[in-house]
Amino acid sequence: MACTAGCTILLVLALGAALRETHAQDFTEDEMEAIRSRIRSMFYHAYNSYLDHAFPYDELRPLTCDGQDTWGSFSLTLIDALDTLLVLGNRTEFQRVASLLQDTVDFDIDVNASVFETNIRVVGGLLSAHLLSGRAGMELEPGWPCSGPLLRMAEDAAKKLLPAFETPSGMPYGTVNLLRGVNPSETPVTCTAGVGTFILEFASLSRLTGNQTYEDLARKALLALWETRSNIGLVGNHIDVVTQKWVAQDAGIGAGVDSYFEYLVKGSILLQDPSLLHMFHEYDRVIQNYTRFDDWYLWVQMHKGTVSMPVFQSLEAFWPGLQSLIGDLESAVRTFQNYYSVWRQFGGLPEFYSIPQGFTVDKREGYPLRPELIESAMYLYRATGDHLYLQLGLDALESIEKISRTPCGYASVKDLRDHQLDNRMESFFLAETIKYLYLLFDPTHFLHGGGAWEEGGGTTGRCVLGTGGYIFNTEAHPIDAAALYCCHRHDADQSEIRNILLASPSASSTGQSQSGSSSQSQSSMLRCPVQPFSSKLSVKGQVFTENN
Repeated sequence: MACTAGCTILLVLALGAALRETHAQDFTEDEMEAIRSRIRSMFYHAYNSYLDHAFPYDELRPLTCDGQDTWGSFSLTLIDALDTLLVLGNRTEFQRVASLLQDTVDFDIDVNASVFETNIRVVGGLLSAHLLSGRAGMELEPGWPCSGPLLRMAEDAAKKLLPAFETPSGMPYGTVNLLRGVNPSETPVTCTAGVGTFILEFASLSRLTGNQTYEDLARKALLALWETRSNIGLVGNHIDVVTQKWVAQDAGIGAGVDSYFEYLVKGSILLQDPSLLHMFHEYDRVIQNYTRFDDWYLWVQMHKGTVSMPVFQSLEAFWPGLQSLIGDLESAVRTFQNYYSVWRQFGGLPEFYSIPQGFTVDKREGYPLRPELIESAMYLYRATGDHLYLQLGLDALESIEKISRTPCGYASVKDLRDHQLDNRMESFFLAETIKYLYLLFDPTHFLHGGGAWEEGGGTTGRCVLGTGGYIFNTEAHPIDAAALYCCHRHDADQSEIRNILLASPSASSTGQSQSGSSSQSQSSMLRCPVQPFSSKLSVKGQVFTENN
């Protein structure tokens, strides 16, 4: 008997409920190590295939065993995969590739590049590699982590993006020519994520180099976007960066919007900025009110809140992981289970999935080996210890091996219904999918806060690094929060201490209220860098600032 749409959605919801009652097997440490070994083998099969058949192109084409340029012609896969090498423990290859990139990559090229993709993959990848180079055993120049060749490369790439921000609103164009700037005929329409996904990389650059320009531009774009939200508090999908008028008015948490919300939360943690978290909570309140249906998230009209697309997109699978970062574990667990039920239905997440029909959407049946559900599994396993998330990781590993492996790497899935393959292996497969999968099965990895503290030089000759406060950008490139403190806040704190110590003895002895209030105000700004950053993330929704 045929099942109606209403019947199908009930079946989907029932599958999610059954999953909630499923108890995953418990994985022993030996089993987890065996799985980590399999993941390392996956990485090197893909990585060596890229080196053998595609370098110096941006990406590997795994069906024809050759390469192609996609996002800018700067060996993108190698930049994106660099920090993954260190995550897997390969210091020798990390050192070799870091030196190779310095010798071969040139950003002074006549190429039109995506501002968003160049930022998250290239700027983010080089920043992360720079901050990890000490742990990789590279020779460090004096002043590291506040200086270094990979940091200079990251800044060189970011400088090429700055012309895109020269708009009346401060919101950037979507594409820029790396040699000539923004093309006069460039469309002013860009997606919301393309406006709001810069604060992690640009603020990190500013705080490491001392050049405030990058952080100021990212904050200006964020504020402009915040001020364009609708009367009910939602943002749409695409906006005109010149007129600030919304062109696509669908509101949701998926493609075109996703990393904007992600960066508000992660930016608030990395920069200890409660204003960013306030923005996210305001958005989250209306998202829960207008778009959430039985722990699925639909697309709605941004001004009216009426449903426009009752679909789940694979990019939305980052949301449970983000919810875990703000302490909303109950909602995160339920939403993850819905998304996991889709994975189990197809052996991967289709780009679009119709919730009423319980099946893929026409022409959106593909799975380009995206990492988002594995990313959420990593966060939720860290938060709960539930081995259900390890089971998802094993499912993902076996699905990718069975469906996508080719003699030359791993191919995107063109159609999950019959497992046809596409001739593309995106760089995020090595940067994100493999990395999150490995970290899921390595709960004591230093990126989780399990490593020893490290001593760095910095501008003062001494700072504490590697304290567990790694924040992943949306391309899974980890940023060390302690390094930003070392290069940015340390000198300011020392100056405040000097001012307190050099305060007038006569003023302090008379007990004048003016002097007393000044001293109290200054000392309240001081922050101690000794406390591990991991403990600062343990309070639900709390961002620790100078004053609390």
